[in-house]
Amino acid sequence: MPSKPKSIKKTKMKTSFLSTINSNNKSKLSAGFVKAALGAFAMIFVVSCKVGEEYTRPDFGDDVSSEFYAGGKKEETLAVDSLNSNEVNNDTIPMSEIPWKDYITDRTLQNLIDTALVNNIDLQKAMKNMEIGMEELAQSKANFFPSLNARPAEYRRDYYSENFNNYGSNRARRNHGENPPESFYTERLEYASALQANWEIDVWGKLRWQKEAARAQFMKSKEFKKAVQTSLISEIAATYFNLVMLKSQIEVAQKNYALSDSTLNIVQLQYDAGESTSLAIQQTKSQKLKAKTLIPQLERQYVIMENKLNRLLGRSPREIQIDTDFEDIEFQERYTSGVPLELIKNRPDVAMSEYELITANADAGVANALRYPSLNIGASAGLNSFKLEEFFDPVGSGFALLNGAIFQPIFNNRKLKTNYNVALSQKEIAQLDFKDDLITAIADVSNSLAKMEKLKEEFAIAQERIEVTQKGLKDAGMLFKGGYANYLEVISAQSDALESELNLINIKNQLLIANVELYRSLGGGWQ
Repeated sequence: MPSKPKSIKKTKMKTSFLSTINSNNKSKLSAGFVKAALGAFAMIFVVSCKVGEEYTRPDFGDDVSSEFYAGGKKEETLAVDSLNSNEVNNDTIPMSEIPWKDYITDRTLQNLIDTALVNNIDLQKAMKNMEIGMEELAQSKANFFPSLNARPAEYRRDYYSENFNNYGSNRARRNHGENPPESFYTERLEYASALQANWEIDVWGKLRWQKEAARAQFMKSKEFKKAVQTSLISEIAATYFNLVMLKSQIEVAQKNYALSDSTLNIVQLQYDAGESTSLAIQQTKSQKLKAKTLIPQLERQYVIMENKLNRLLGRSPREIQIDTDFEDIEFQERYTSGVPLELIKNRPDVAMSEYELITANADAGVANALRYPSLNIGASAGLNSFKLEEFFDPVGSGFALLNGAIFQPIFNNRKLKTNYNVALSQKEIAQLDFKDDLITAIADVSNSLAKMEKLKEEFAIAQERIEVTQKGLKDAGMLFKGGYANYLEVISAQSDALESELNLINIKNQLLIANVELYRSLGGGWQ
């Protein structure tokens, strides 16, 4: 019977630039050779080529105008005049560059916005998306460095066939369990500890394109946060103005109800004196009830709007104390609107669309790089011994390995080419989306400009109308008391006056909201 072997040589089937394993596990890898090999790989890295096209912003030509259109004319300068004509204007500051606290000067509204910027749930989620994007960007940078893995300690127990020079572990355990007969099998114990590294050389720029895509996605998440903040400020301002408007309209409705009650008392006295009919009493009562019904309607809308504002503030429904008078709310300055192409850097949603195009361009670069050979370098070093007493002897058990492999796609080339063509088509779609989003943003600004101009005209007409209806109401009351007008004329004058007051308040509210919407559409609100 042949004698049992004391050790069995370990074989590694790898394609290597350098592989040194001494049969007695006593030799070390030459440090000079390692430096030379790494130098060669560094040279490859330096001269490597980056396939794909660098991103350049598309030229939209005449499809994107150089000025904002606002209904019959092009607007270069924003016509946002103060409701108080005595205020000083400033035509030099682009609206999009104004911090929101300099544009929205109402202290109560400022405090509400400050609360929302801390507590709003959508804004908090946007912040978390930014953190995710930052982590993914950091990971894309780490891909350029070798990955390192450690095997602190490993213990293996195998059975080897004595009559056949091969592994017999599986058959031995299948036939005899953990205790095979010593006449056929020999036990081998192996102790190992190793440090392993792997490095992909970015020959064709795949990793660089992945980094660029990750950076674009991170920047998109930042712009998304800006978009959420801009939209949030705009929505809070609009909701606040609606609340103040409803508060003012409730006051007008209450005043009108008191006036209707006074008119009913006069008609009742006339009826008692035989100077009026029961029909006059009934119609005047109906008008009084109509005026009274308006109050709970407006109060209901107020509570709903109050709850909406609380949700935007990130809290459950509660009373919101508003001491602001609607007549005191004004925008006091005049700013420039800039030009349409500035929306690319000012509007977060347009910037997000461009970053999506940058990502698509980078993805096309990755898909192109995958069609070319890839180069991977692996290295490992550690201790390996079949005897525990020799394991801690670096001379006797130490080993080192440096290997490299080139992978060339052959049979899946058709698939890789298809993926590349698909990536190019997706890039073209992203470019069309970018163009569409830019045109939509320009139209948004133009709509806001036109709305501002026409609302100012409506506001001037509403002011003139309220002067007329108030004078008519005053005259009708005097004539009615003097017996020169009947109750129907008084009721009609009261209805006109009420409608004109409510309409003036509503138009002013629309004008204030349009101001904020224009500020948002130009990209302001996130500074």
